[in-house]
Amino acid sequence: MKIAVLPGDGIGPEIVAQAVKVLDALCADGAKIEMEAAPIGGAGYDAAGDPLPEATLKLARDADAVLLGAVGGPQYDTLDRPLRPERGLLRIRKELNLFANLRPALLYPELAGASSLKPEVVSGLDLMIVRELTGDVYFGQPRGIEVRSGPTGASERVGFNTMLYSESEVRRVAHVAFGIAMKRGKKLCSVEKSNVLECSELWKEVMIEVSKDYPEVELSHMYVDNAAMQIIRAPKQFDTMVTGNIFGDILSDAASMLSGSIGMLPSASLDEHNKGMYEPIHGSAPDIAGKDLANPLATILSVAMMYRYTFADLATADRIENAVKKVIAQGLRTGDIWTEGTQKVSCSEMGDAVVKALAR
Repeated sequence: MKIAVLPGDGIGPEIVAQAVKVLDALCADGAKIEMEAAPIGGAGYDAAGDPLPEATLKLARDADAVLLGAVGGPQYDTLDRPLRPERGLLRIRKELNLFANLRPALLYPELAGASSLKPEVVSGLDLMIVRELTGDVYFGQPRGIEVRSGPTGASERVGFNTMLYSESEVRRVAHVAFGIAMKRGKKLCSVEKSNVLECSELWKEVMIEVSKDYPEVELSHMYVDNAAMQIIRAPKQFDTMVTGNIFGDILSDAASMLSGSIGMLPSASLDEHNKGMYEPIHGSAPDIAGKDLANPLATILSVAMMYRYTFADLATADRIENAVKKVIAQGLRTGDIWTEGTQKVSCSEMGDAVVKALAR
């Protein structure tokens, strides 16, 4: 199994290094893993003048799976938009056809106190958000900034984007979401804004059509503004949620705070053959980069998702997840999830602790 390792920018190299420790430990136990690293994002621009260098894209295409850290940094904000780190991330998702993004939000009992919500609201949380990843307003054309005549006749700059979904794009992510719901609680909530957006009208119609293939799954619908409220008010009402690219981006970040920290949430982005790119949902956090402070658990849990979805090795996925549970139960915490009475550790110390727990 070949894994393309793309550390990226900011805290990316630090958190990926801890995930690589886990993979090295699995190799020591006999796992047949080959890893090769390459730059992406700002690191890609620095190395090759492109946030997604051709060599990186080739490596990702040839690999069985991709492990990504994070991209971005303020030093790149003045670059032309196509050269900014985030464009490398959008392009690799599109080039690899990674249309289904899975974002689990799970609360470990010991972290209930780290959540910004009351323990009784979040205890027992186990939510899966399925986000369409290669369409919507992030990719729709036309887009841009141009000078137009304003209401008074004077020229002014206008920014515009296009929210766009084809029926086939909605249908394929719907099948992924219904399939996941079948393996979970058989409840699927489709989130959109069909009361004002034609794009969402189509989304809802296709979801209803696809639901006929999954009669055991209870399909419900919710406007995104209500979903944003409900995910904070009563998150345990949801089992599996499916939504578009921009709504999923926002809702999954909101859900991350239910778990105690955005540093706890992994993600998997899959194509139609379950080849995937695995990454934490958080960003590059340049304010703490290089300080050994980042939480690597989301990245390590992303490796568990890699084994679960791409390698179909559920035993190893469970082993990694159980190792994370052990270190949490031992009271080890990076700063983002630290509470009184627990032991604060660095990024590298947390990685070492997971490797140690993995060996038991």
